[in-house]
Amino acid sequence: MPRLLLRFLLFLPLVLACALAQVSDSPQWLTYSGGDGPGKGKRIVLIAADQEYRSEQSMPMMAKILSKHHGFDCIVLFAVNEKGEVDPTMPVYPEKGKPLKEHHIPGLENLAAADLVIFFPRLLTLPMVERELIVKYIDSGKPFISIRTGNHGFHASLPYKINGKQVRWGEDVLGGTFLEHHGRWHADSTRGTIVPEQKDHPILRGVTDIWGNSDVYRTYKKGTALPADCTALVWGQPLMGRKPDDAPNRELEPLPVAWFKFWQTSSGKKARVFHSTMGSAHDLESAGLRRLLINAAYWGMGMESAITPTRSVEIVGTYNPLESGFNYEELGVVPKPVSAYR
Repeated sequence: MPRLLLRFLLFLPLVLACALAQVSDSPQWLTYSGGDGPGKGKRIVLIAADQEYRSEQSMPMMAKILSKHHGFDCIVLFAVNEKGEVDPTMPVYPEKGKPLKEHHIPGLENLAAADLVIFFPRLLTLPMVERELIVKYIDSGKPFISIRTGNHGFHASLPYKINGKQVRWGEDVLGGTFLEHHGRWHADSTRGTIVPEQKDHPILRGVTDIWGNSDVYRTYKKGTALPADCTALVWGQPLMGRKPDDAPNRELEPLPVAWFKFWQTSSGKKARVFHSTMGSAHDLESAGLRRLLINAAYWGMGMESAITPTRSVEIVGTYNPLESGFNYEELGVVPKPVSAYR
């Protein structure tokens, strides 16, 4: 073998590692190197791209927990405006007389090297090249998680067909999309209760006391049920207010707020999928909900044996999320540089 070729082959792993590092490290997104833990050597990409539930604050918080307490390398991607600022105020429908500005998520090329992706978008209209990167991942057979508005994450259809049929992100891939608020929007809260038949499932290991101040989503029509290929893990009971000890609304039945399924890709692979309709920034102040999502990440990557009921899900540093909603000026929601969310 020629000496030059031999040298190239010897240094190829280093070259590839450097190239991957260059892709991962950018001021356009946040990176968190994993410490010691079961996740060492695994990479999770979290996408913060909604306009209502402050994912721009909650996804960096979750990334810190996953990296510091569990060892995963994490990358947080954001929806940004034309200035490159994280901008939850960008409209999802065109203003009267004006064309709709496309959303943009820098760094979606990082999905190619991800072991798991956590989606938290809402009604995005992305350039086709970015939609194609998302489809390439969800059709790869790798696992993914969707949170809250993730089930209606894309305004424009994804370029995804199987056997000539358009694949619907919410209804088909995740097992449900937002149909209506099951109760009073921004007035009720949700008490999560574990499905008794699933109490020993690894995703529920150590999970207790699930409560969040967001309301319950309905994801299937009245008189029907969660699709047969979905397994409910947590039921959400609407409460008559936004405090943990508020009384349940007896007129509203509990609906599934967390489930898992397997998505069969175009090549026949089965991807592990977990979806939670709970997950606002304030919902994630609940240690029980954080543990549920983190356990789901382990399960998605086939790491069930590493799930323990005691590994920390404590928040790293300070976490003071803004309130949910669209009244941005009142809430103090303004475009900010990516660095503001580190």
